[in-house]
Amino acid sequence: MASKQSLPSTQIVGILGGMGPAAGADFVRLFVHACDEYLKHHRLPVVDQAYPEHWLAQLPVPDRTAAIAAPDNAAISPLEPLAKGLGQLQALGATSVAIACNTAHYWHAALQQRCPGVRLLHIVEEVVAALRQPDDAGGPANQVLLLATQGTYRSGLYDGALAQAGITVHKPTPEEREQLMRGIFDGVKRGDMAVANHFFGPVLQALRARHGDCPVVMACTEIPLALPQAPEARGLRLIDPARVLAQALARRAYGDAGSDGVATVATGEAAGAAH
Repeated sequence: MASKQSLPSTQIVGILGGMGPAAGADFVRLFVHACDEYLKHHRLPVVDQAYPEHWLAQLPVPDRTAAIAAPDNAAISPLEPLAKGLGQLQALGATSVAIACNTAHYWHAALQQRCPGVRLLHIVEEVVAALRQPDDAGGPANQVLLLATQGTYRSGLYDGALAQAGITVHKPTPEEREQLMRGIFDGVKRGDMAVANHFFGPVLQALRARHGDCPVVMACTEIPLALPQAPEARGLRLIDPARVLAQALARRAYGDAGSDGVATVATGEAAGAAH
């Protein structure tokens, strides 16, 4: 057993979930796995006492896509429940917080303004940093296929940051986006991954036919719960923004915010095994 002196110092961190609950719970798994990677990478003891204190806030949150489509309807805005959860995490001592939902980052600036004492990580910034890293094929990505919710497409959440990084974004057609939403709501949210991939798979295949085998950014925390198992995803570089964000949160928990340490992505079946 490692001595107390050899254990890493840690900070309390938080996870803002509930969008949906399965994605929030899975983010905890991703975070613990990221802590495993961090400890091993830095040759630190992998024992229970080496893991940072972390809290998950799962609150009922209104539908993010519907809220983005109706920005003047405060009754369906997720901002208040998200701010409540963030405040609860801050009260528990969290110094850094990750939002376990891509689309909810539409309210990132407003949430950060509500709780300036907490470092609220931004999923898009972390994904861009990961895409700049060389992959197994050689250089960094210069184009990606973006699979997301209607809300994320409508808000342009990823567009500006990826364009600024020199990365071309290929998106599904409006009809294909509807198929993605059916996969999310009729498949993943109901716990039926086969149904999810019945919708996800053909959309990805169509994008591959039009744009080639580009890296795939699975920009909805529920898409990675199913897509890596789809035959259409085999051999592709799959970027799970939730996994990348979990790695960033782990680095924050260990006080290593500037490290380029373990931000990795998986491909095809390897990504599926991680889920």
